[in-house]
Amino acid sequence: MIDLTATVITFNEESNIRECLESLRWVPNIVVVDSGSTDRTVEIAREFTDRVYVTDWPGHVEQKNRAVGLAPTDWIISLDADERITPELRAELEHHLEGSPSHKGYSMPRLTRHLGRWIRHGGWYPDRKIRVFDRRSARWAGNNPHDHISLDGSAFPLKGDLLHYSFDHLHHHMETIDFFTSIAAREMEGTKRSAILGMALNAPWKFLRMYLLDRGYRDGFAGFILAAVGSFYVFLKHAVLWERRSLRARGIDPDRVPRHHRGPEWRPPRALPESAEAEG
Repeated sequence: MIDLTATVITFNEESNIRECLESLRWVPNIVVVDSGSTDRTVEIAREFTDRVYVTDWPGHVEQKNRAVGLAPTDWIISLDADERITPELRAELEHHLEGSPSHKGYSMPRLTRHLGRWIRHGGWYPDRKIRVFDRRSARWAGNNPHDHISLDGSAFPLKGDLLHYSFDHLHHHMETIDFFTSIAAREMEGTKRSAILGMALNAPWKFLRMYLLDRGYRDGFAGFILAAVGSFYVFLKHAVLWERRSLRARGIDPDRVPRHHRGPEWRPPRALPESAEAEG
């Protein structure tokens, strides 16, 4: 296999980082970039690699590109701390990265664990992501925290799953939604999108699409909950859009309204699965 580096960015990932790095033991080089964790994240990471860097927090995209830049090789496997490489995915990667790879990047289906089970329907799977690439032809891009790989060319699709432990519990999921509604509403504010129609039509359609058309019912009651939460997210971001426009109509800048202070240790959450944000 070609020389390869795994990169992981962290902040207070004590509960995740060991399992993540265990799944990467077969990778010759590992780089961990931490943004000032106050738990045992750095201590645990140093059990696996000497290349652990503690830095500031410039944002998801910038931090991931910083980690890529610190890698000693051009070929990168970039994971979040809540992701794991399966044995099947490892075998595929070792096969494709033997000799001279024929592609500049490789994508893989991401399977999320939530509400006590693996979520395979409702649009949550395969949630395909590019996680292996030649940094000479790729970089992390997007608007924080919506990061993605910008690749010069197409990525080859692999079959092995990337396991994803995205949310600790439903409350964690709701906190993430709360954060993303403001971002989504701000992005929609300059458009002609109707906030009222979004609440009245798009939100129930989101539930129907996730639960019936995308067969969320096959995930049991968890599928029902996720369809309802997806619908609520669509409703809430349009409600926030309506609120922002109403404030501006009264001469108030919505971005200057005081908000709850989250404290110095807070970091923006990771992005929601794409299916959770798309309205369908």
